[in-house]
Parts: sequence; structure tokens; C-alpha cells
Amino acid sequence: MDEHLTSLSEDRALLGRTSTAERVSDILRSRIAEGFFPPGTRLSEDSIGGALGVSRNTLREAFRLLTHERLLVHELNRGVFVRVLTVEDVEDIYRTRGLVECAVVRGLGEPPYGLDPLAGAVEEGLGAAREGDWKGVGTANIHFHRELVALAGSARTDELMRSVFAELRLAFHVVDDPKRLHEPYLARNRQILQALEASDKGGAEKLLAVYLEDSLERVVEVYRRRVSSTP
Repeated sequence: MDEHLTSLSEDRALLGRTSTAERVSDILRSRIAEGFFPPGTRLSEDSIGGALGVSRNTLREAFRLLTHERLLVHELNRGVFVRVLTVEDVEDIYRTRGLVECAVVRGLGEPPYGLDPLAGAVEEGLGAAREGDWKGVGTANIHFHRELVALAGSARTDELMRSVFAELRLAFHVVDDPKRLHEPYLARNRQILQALEASDKGGAEKLLAVYLEDSLERVVEVYRRRVSSTP
């Protein structure tokens, strides 16, 4: 925890001169997504507030925002904790992903599409795989789907899915074999990209729908096993 707090203190510069709860929540959301605060971790107001140099009230408001996003949970007389998802949570996340991501692809206008960020996420994943960084592959996978959603050009959809993807990362951090979880989707992301490059949005949507079904099955399988074995 001390090592993470030292690293967290380096984020003070991101707050600028006005330390707002929104900026603090952005920092903590990123740190949770990166696994600095794993699921089940109790967040200390004194330690985190001191590391970021923000007031207790500001930090509590940031906690409230992240609780609303389902990343944190407040337990009476115990404090604030990074949320541990249930299998039902994971299933609901994928239900939301299917509704939104497939609709984005289906609703694309006339090609060409702005696919450079999507292609960059594919390359990011391949590069992480070459380094054996399988958590990095998982991060690149989230980036791919975030850029896919961004093709809709909707700030509201981006904001909705930012929270969904951050919540999904909570499940990824519990999984003990990230290579087995993420490796199959390197090729599948590239297939979706290639379909969009060929202006075949119908084909891309079909690939994406099957992808999400298979990913849900795989994540639930490993997540259920991992959570049930955790004391």
C-alpha cells in the first residue's frame, strides 16, 4: 500500500491549482483500473488524501462519485472499499456491452471510418503480447473497445462505457491467468478491424456479437472459479 501511495502522490500535478472531486475521481478511477487498488482493498481517507494533498471533504465527494459508478462500495462502520464484482455483475456488464457496442457498429454511417485509433489499439495489444505483458494485453483490449464505441461520436455513450469498462477491469484483476483470458482476442480484434477497413459493418457486427458471447463465457468461467476459491 505504501508503494502505491508514493506513486499516487505523483499524481498531485494532475490536479492543477483547483483540486476538484471530479479530478480526484478521475485519478482514482485510473488507479483502480490499473490495479493499484485491487478489488476488496479498503481506501484510507487519511493516506490517500495526504498523498494527493486534498481535503477530506473533496476525497469523500470523489468516493461518492466512484460509488455511484459502482467501482467503490461503502460498508457501514468499516469504510470504503474497491468493489468485488459478483458473477451476476459480470453478466450484466456484458449484456450492456452487447447492447451498446453492437449498436455502435450497426449505426455507423457511410465509410470510410476513422479507424486509426482502433488500429493503434490492435498494435498496442500485439506489442504487449510480444513482451509477455498479458495485463497490458487486457488494457489494450479495453482500449480497442473504447475506441470502437468512440466511432459513434457520442460523448454520452463514451461516458457511459467508460464506467462499464472500468467496472470490467475489476473482474480482470481477480483473474489469475490473464494470458489465457486475453490472448484469443488479439486475433479477433484484428478481424473486426479488418471487416471495418473493408467497409463491412455487417460482418464486423457479427464478429463482435460472437466475440462478446465467447468472452462472457470465458470470463465467467475463470471468474467464478477464482472468486469461489478466495477466502
